Amino acid sequence: MSTLGGCDMEPARLPDPAEEVAFATARARMVHEQIAARGITDARVLTAMTRVPRHEFVPASQRPLAYEDGPLPIGHGQTISQPYVVAFMTAALNPQPSDRVLEIGTGSGYQAAVLSGLVAEVYSVELVASLAQRARADLQRLGYGNVQVRCGDGYLGWPEAAPFDAVIGTCAPEQVPKVLVDQLKVGGRMILPVGPQGGGQELILLRKTTSGLERQAVMPVRFVPMVGKAKG
Repeated sequence: MSTLGGCDMEPARLPDPAEEVAFATARARMVHEQIAARGITDARVLTAMTRVPRHEFVPASQRPLAYEDGPLPIGHGQTISQPYVVAFMTAALNPQPSDRVLEIGTGSGYQAAVLSGLVAEVYSVELVASLAQRARADLQRLGYGNVQVRCGDGYLGWPEAAPFDAVIGTCAPEQVPKVLVDQLKVGGRMILPVGPQGGGQELILLRKTTSGLERQAVMPVRFVPMVGKAKG
């Protein structure tokens, strides 16, 4: 999630059938033109991106832009990530139906919702209390019952629920946190942005093996920094 100006979500409202049809059409176009056309071929990921209503995870004022190719502000200096980045990270993580996944940085809850249909359980940690509360409520309202949201320091992970089959991060530490590696199963995968704020970040894909970590830089990115314990 990159840094942008703040805004507040408006109360939930009854869906307008015509508007929902228009959103579904825009969502299908988003998947075809922004994601599949750029090389994401995983059919399960494309289906998940088609099903999850991104407009439900943005402020009402941003809904007309919900299916555009870019991040949008969700308040507290945070954004909902660009759809392509969500799809790319999800596909790179290679989520399996039996997986238990840890997400660091719930934000709007959109990435957790995408993962929800691909894995068995999602555990998501958000440092900002109001964002955690809002994401939890939205995920429950929309029926993503296999997602748990905790307000806490993502740098510390979710030790009681570990080990995880996969870890995904939507905020950037300067180094891969050892505590998160420790909560990953052998054979598990992790994808997260790593590097300093303001430039030089890389999206890093890791696999934990019996002999250590296999590490691959897969994309230059720009995310907000991981804070809390990550900042010392």
